[in-house]
Amino acid sequence: MSPARWRESRKGLGVFLNIPYDPAFERLYIAYIAGLSAFGLVARSALEIPSGGRQRDRISRIFSIMLECKYSLHDLSHVKLDRAEPSTPRFNMPFELGMAAALTEFSNAKDHIWFVFEARAGRLAKSLSDLRGVDEFVHHGSVSGLLGCLNNAFVRPDHRPRMSEVKAIYRDLRRNLPSIQAEAGAHSAFEARVFLDLAVQAGITARRHISWLAR
Repeated sequence: MSPARWRESRKGLGVFLNIPYDPAFERLYIAYIAGLSAFGLVARSALEIPSGGRQRDRISRIFSIMLECKYSLHDLSHVKLDRAEPSTPRFNMPFELGMAAALTEFSNAKDHIWFVFEARAGRLAKSLSDLRGVDEFVHHGSVSGLLGCLNNAFVRPDHRPRMSEVKAIYRDLRRNLPSIQAEAGAHSAFEARVFLDLAVQAGITARRHISWLAR
């Protein structure tokens, strides 16, 4: 099955990922994709949007992807100064979180559910006081912590993946990343083709490790 047909077959199961595209975040990036696949869900992100074009078009496309997703996950643990321009903070993650909040308040997507992830407990109340009272999922910057947070965010009465299964998916995806990048001719894991291939591979691997997903 081609990636396009596979994505179409998983329509309605997308989860928008709002995360930093930073090599230092690569382990958690893989963990998000792997963890979502363990619940039969599919990672989506702004990485799917071709570079270039007008900024307004890009914002509209991000809204469109979010509208196609019941959930969005917003990781604010890594907001920092740009290495190339130390005097210029990057606020993409808080901005996209605001877009998700606007969707639930002012659009037909009132059933859209967004979650905030952080590395340190209590930091959200200080960095984004408008969200005071929102319970963030704290992963402490570790893969195990993040996978545990995903298990809590998507808790369900049945078909709950075991942590050992989720970690097995993560390890397989991590092991396959170099060949996925090589086949895509990519220099980074944070490129459109690599992201799509990782999402497809995660779904395949999840069905191998979790029996109810293969049905």
